[in-house]
Amino acid sequence: MRLLSIITTSLTLFFLLLFLSIELQAYTPEDNFTISCGTTGIVFDGQRTWTGDADTKYLSGGQGSTVLTQAATQDPSVNQVPYTTARLSPSQFNYSFPVSAGPKFVRLFFYPADYPSFPRTDASFSVQSNGFTFLKGFNASLNADAEATKTIFREYVVNVNDGETLILSFTPSQPNSYAFINGIEVLSMPSDLYYTSATDSTGFKFLGSTTLYSVETRFALQAEYRIKMGGQEISPLNDTGLFRKWAGDEEDYLIKQNPQNNDLSSNTDGKMNITVNPDYVAPKELYRTARNMGTNATLNKISNLTWEFPVDSGFTYVLRLHFCELDPNINKDGDRVFFIYIASQLAENHADVMQWSHNQKGLAVQRNYAVLIPKDNTQKKVNLSLRMDPYATNDKTTYSDAFLNGLEIFKISEAGSNNLAGPNPDPVQTPHNNIPAPKGNRSSKSGTSIIGIVAGVVSGVVLISLIILFLIVFFRRKTITTPKDYNKSKSSATSKWGPLSFTTTKSTTTTKSSLPSDLCRHFSLPEIKSATNNFDDVFIVGVGGFGHVYKGYIDNGSTPVAIKRLKPGSQQGAHEFMNEIEMLSQLRHLHLVSLIGYCNENNEMILVYDFMARGTLRDHLYNTDNPPLTWKQRLQICIGAARGLHYLHTGAKHTIIHRDVKTTNILLDDKWVAKVSDFGLSRIGPTGNAKAHVSTVVKGSIGYLDPEYYKRQRLTEKSDVYSFGVVLFELLCARPPLIRTAEKKQVSLADWARHCCQNGTIGQIVDPTLKGRMAPECLRKFCEVAVSCLLDDGTLRPSMNDVVWMLEFALQLQESAEQRENTNIVDNEINERREEEASDDLFSTGTSVGQVSDFNKSSGVVSVSTDSEELSSSYKESDKLMSGTVFSEIVDPKPR
Repeated sequence: MRLLSIITTSLTLFFLLLFLSIELQAYTPEDNFTISCGTTGIVFDGQRTWTGDADTKYLSGGQGSTVLTQAATQDPSVNQVPYTTARLSPSQFNYSFPVSAGPKFVRLFFYPADYPSFPRTDASFSVQSNGFTFLKGFNASLNADAEATKTIFREYVVNVNDGETLILSFTPSQPNSYAFINGIEVLSMPSDLYYTSATDSTGFKFLGSTTLYSVETRFALQAEYRIKMGGQEISPLNDTGLFRKWAGDEEDYLIKQNPQNNDLSSNTDGKMNITVNPDYVAPKELYRTARNMGTNATLNKISNLTWEFPVDSGFTYVLRLHFCELDPNINKDGDRVFFIYIASQLAENHADVMQWSHNQKGLAVQRNYAVLIPKDNTQKKVNLSLRMDPYATNDKTTYSDAFLNGLEIFKISEAGSNNLAGPNPDPVQTPHNNIPAPKGNRSSKSGTSIIGIVAGVVSGVVLISLIILFLIVFFRRKTITTPKDYNKSKSSATSKWGPLSFTTTKSTTTTKSSLPSDLCRHFSLPEIKSATNNFDDVFIVGVGGFGHVYKGYIDNGSTPVAIKRLKPGSQQGAHEFMNEIEMLSQLRHLHLVSLIGYCNENNEMILVYDFMARGTLRDHLYNTDNPPLTWKQRLQICIGAARGLHYLHTGAKHTIIHRDVKTTNILLDDKWVAKVSDFGLSRIGPTGNAKAHVSTVVKGSIGYLDPEYYKRQRLTEKSDVYSFGVVLFELLCARPPLIRTAEKKQVSLADWARHCCQNGTIGQIVDPTLKGRMAPECLRKFCEVAVSCLLDDGTLRPSMNDVVWMLEFALQLQESAEQRENTNIVDNEINERREEEASDDLFSTGTSVGQVSDFNKSSGVVSVSTDSEELSSSYKESDKLMSGTVFSEIVDPKPR
């Protein structure tokens, strides 16, 4: 009997362990490699065993590769395995894994640290696998700093064809860089887990398209995010045998929510049975918690669940949303219905988990979506948003709520190039306050006392210095009226802005500037080098005739700036350099780029500006990977630029003529505010009452030049108006001002656009992305303004003030048309939700307000009066239609 009891107990334990094994290990991988790089033997991390790569058949190449036992300094917070050791090499090395055919997880583990003879910052390399580029020019330290982490983990999915070997190649990017890796994991996975099965008729719903998206085996995937909502993370050991880590959301990405969020396990006490089919899709534990909004229907009407996930632009992403209905209040379809928006696009207008599960509570369901994130060259990372809006409680739903259990986001390799690599992040700037502690055996108490005394003395000295500096600046400013007054007492060379003094020593390497440093900041050359990491190419954001433009960081890394550097040793542009400093230091306006300061040392001429995150206007019009601007964005941008030019013409003491108005000299900040830039060619306008123009050598850019100025060499502010007219048509048509290979009549945009307006065929040259988005009356007014700017007789062109008003009127026509269309929406609740969505984005395209049409005789040919009185009266008539609303705003110039 005792023997029988022992056998019975043993069998019970065996089946219990087998059951638990099946629960946790729903899938058993055929291939399972865990490699600890840079070591020998076998090590254990508490969950899994890792095999050293030294003297194995997997590793090849890497002449000069080094095996290290540990980093120079091992951070105690970093796991010992697999991060204790690393494989490093200044030359390429490879790993080859004999695997079966099918999809594989490839997981890479990096610990960017200083290794003997291998500085942390020199790690820059690429990683390829079976024709796919996982990483390119990957700077491990930059990525670790940007992610605020000690270690880096990357996970990929790649399919291996029959007869192939999985090969990983690590290649240094530059002659003085090296490649490294701490750990590698290669794991088989079910063929239909993420790749679209040949028998799957559903596929991924591709947002913005009526076709389904198939994740084919010719693509590779990168796992960007895998998250468990409303609960703690799930460790790899507790996954379904695939060793995936499900991170807790911890509100890292949650942007907006009702403070009531429920852990659904508390509602079910963890006893409700959960069914996952297939069982390897996700662990059951994923579905026991969720992030939801609560049951306050009133609050939920004005709330939603929103997450934002930073991703690389220019790639297609697939999202898998995990749901399981466990709420005891939800029992049938229609009880809880909500909207799902991905990247601001409607993915589901009737998300009903009970309907998807055929009214089976506890049945896990997944919904798959694909979305293209357009290329944005102005930002390294863009946010991929996921938003859930509840229905209001009515006949469509019982509970006004939305919820989510889990989320996975994958990046898809680019078709053709097989690339998954994104750009390196910008260097993270931190305050330079890491001063080493003094050596010796002094007690901490003594050290603290000394520091306190020193700090007190320094604070007092600084305070007194600031008071003295304030008094000096105050009394100096009282005596300064113009740049000319400022320089009266100085021996100076005369510029067109007045005297401009440079005191030059006999040394050929040092030049001291006496430019107006009280109106803008003087930077030393070491400060500029520190801001750009000694002019590191990584910081270059633009190249022009002047030289390179760098993105730098000043004020201990807290302020990003644009640093324009004249080519060292070049004498070209020196006059424009001085001109821009003296002029911009006197001007401050919302729509003029702000000069922060300059540097003039050691033959270096450098200008420092506010950083414009979105680059030039032309970067968003044509010959670019950036998404097209909406019509309202273009209207807002041209209004802003017109306001800046209007201020130059009338807001300063003297008229200032820019003389080089073009789309590359209109910059955009992160909020799409337009700012006029590059004042190197600018001139003071006519100063006497009897003088109507300035006689000067013709300068400017071909395609934008005022013909009257070009022929007669007489410069007026109306020359800027002409150039701005070209910019307006450039915005409308998204084409360059000159196309030399086009038909003769179409070479010049100014001539061709005027011709089309006069013949009523403007619709044929409008940017195709704008069609269906423009109110005809708005387009008509816009063309009227643009054509009037291009009149041959400069005296008949409108002033920039008139241009501002007319463009604002055109914008009002557009908005009025959109409002009229919105009033036709019957469902008030959905309408309110769309208006809320539109208000989130200042430049939302909204709904279609009419098709672009040609302006023929029946609809009114765009024509412009040639009589100045008639033109003026037309502006006044338009002003009456604006119901007294004043849009124009001049910002008084104030020095920094």
